[in-house]
Amino acid sequence: MVATKTITDTAVETVVTPELTGKKKRVGILGGTFNPPHMGHLMIAEQVGTQLGLDKVLFMPDNIPPHVDHKVAINGYRRLKMLQLAIADNSLFATEDIELRRGGISYTVDTIKELRRLHPDTDYYFIIGGDMVEYLPKWREPEQLMRMVQLVGVKRPGYEVTTPYPVLWVDTPMLDISSSIIRAKVKQGQSIRYLVPNAVEEYIREKGLYQ
Repeated sequence: MVATKTITDTAVETVVTPELTGKKKRVGILGGTFNPPHMGHLMIAEQVGTQLGLDKVLFMPDNIPPHVDHKVAINGYRRLKMLQLAIADNSLFATEDIELRRGGISYTVDTIKELRRLHPDTDYYFIIGGDMVEYLPKWREPEQLMRMVQLVGVKRPGYEVTTPYPVLWVDTPMLDISSSIIRAKVKQGQSIRYLVPNAVEEYIREKGLYQ
């Protein structure tokens, strides 16, 4: 039996997920290409982590995203370095490089299997945007993934919150920031201040990224 939960400014409903009960660490995972990481990523992770009382939120850069519209991303370890710079001042945050180390296409179901094998004392909460919730039927083995992890959905304008999958919805502020917008601004010589952390802006400039 799996129940869902919605957190709003005024109400909290209880989740009952037998496979995720017990005295274990509660760790969120925010996966993505992070090309580059920006303030929207940090805000989502902070809101989900604090609202759900998670012990940690891991930022997990993918190696090759499995989506049909493959993104052209810079070297994975440069993306990882930018994440490490972005989260350095927040003790709730950490990075996870399992998908970069494994190589190949980064299927979430394979990653969660491996993380559960390596860390049997941990319950994982996989954070996705409302746009990706609609895309869930196209994921690899979505039913098996649901049995291994609690999905956490972050609402986005224009996307439905109705889904046959057991998604735990969390309300967060809406920041209209995307990595593609930041890359375009860098290429055009425009400012990205306040869109990314200062250390990430400096790293992009120092390494000549996205020119």
